[in-house]
Amino acid sequence: MKFIVSSEVLLKKLQLIGGVLNASNTLPILDDFLFQIKKGELVITASDLETTMTTQISIEAKEDGDIAIPAKLLLDTLKTFPDQPLTFTVDKETFGIEISSDFGKYKLNGHNGSEFPKTPKLEKPSVIKVEGALLSNAVNKTLFATGNDELRPVMSGVFFEINNDDLTFVATDAHKLVKYKRTDLKGDKASSFILPKKPLTLLKAILGSVGEEVAIEYNETNAMFVFGSTKMTARLIDGKYPNYNAVIPTENPNKLTISRTSLLNSVKRVSIFSNKTTHQVRLKMSGSELHISAEDLDFANEANERLTCQYEGEDMEIGFNSRFLVEMLANLESEEVNIAMSAPNRAGILTPCEKNDEAEEVLMLVMPVMLNN
Repeated sequence: MKFIVSSEVLLKKLQLIGGVLNASNTLPILDDFLFQIKKGELVITASDLETTMTTQISIEAKEDGDIAIPAKLLLDTLKTFPDQPLTFTVDKETFGIEISSDFGKYKLNGHNGSEFPKTPKLEKPSVIKVEGALLSNAVNKTLFATGNDELRPVMSGVFFEINNDDLTFVATDAHKLVKYKRTDLKGDKASSFILPKKPLTLLKAILGSVGEEVAIEYNETNAMFVFGSTKMTARLIDGKYPNYNAVIPTENPNKLTISRTSLLNSVKRVSIFSNKTTHQVRLKMSGSELHISAEDLDFANEANERLTCQYEGEDMEIGFNSRFLVEMLANLESEEVNIAMSAPNRAGILTPCEKNDEAEEVLMLVMPVMLNN
């Protein structure tokens, strides 16, 4: 079996799907890329059993066939070539591979392509179509709020809630929550699924550069994302997502409006002096002033800053984990943010003051930390 392919095109395609590969695998064949030739098309697959990605390129080949090629060795070799045609010659008996370039020849051992795990087929999937940039934005806005608790796997992914008139993405780790809603996307019927962190991270990396539409096909167990000549199939997280609407407080009479970048920079500076375990910063609101402070009693470190703001409501003091505040403020894009609160022991709600896009709604919730007066 023999085929010719451009080194640069092949490298780009392998890097696109290479993120799926794990550093250590239970099955040695998962350290490989699967190359399948069908009618002058090369289909390349990478998998870790949970997530599988495939992509394809047009090549010059006289016969069909398949071979599994060690991924790291192939990637490391391709990175060293300037763009040129490479000829792959595969011995179907021994699975030996010879690569010929303008510089010379390289031999490596492949494996039987038929041993590579099959990509799951989706039975009777539902389908929705989303712009790549829009999906990328939704993943960016929510992924940071997912949890890492192995005992609560449902919280380690992003919840896709598809309705007849909108599409909502939710992520929470019980300390913070992000609800990102698009009113310009909808499904044919109400349904939902939880997508794990790894495929989301891969999507985030790829979709930024993909301008085209993404078709999302899903059923009870798997979801498949199709864009251009690339497909990603991921096993969904099994379980019921918590009722996130129940934890979002509706009565929040105390409202703070402030410049997002001023608050973000202030919290970043002040938090350097906070306790290294709690990362606690204290917000004290009265009139048109916001006092931000932090202290670390163990080292006698403390910091205080004062910002002007618009504040409606009773004077109050509330403590937050500075890392959560920084992540949330950094993930919003508006000039000014609203923080709505009801009491020092109830969650604060962050929303952007102005919208860049009428069809998007973003709500971020952050749980307070107890103040030790």
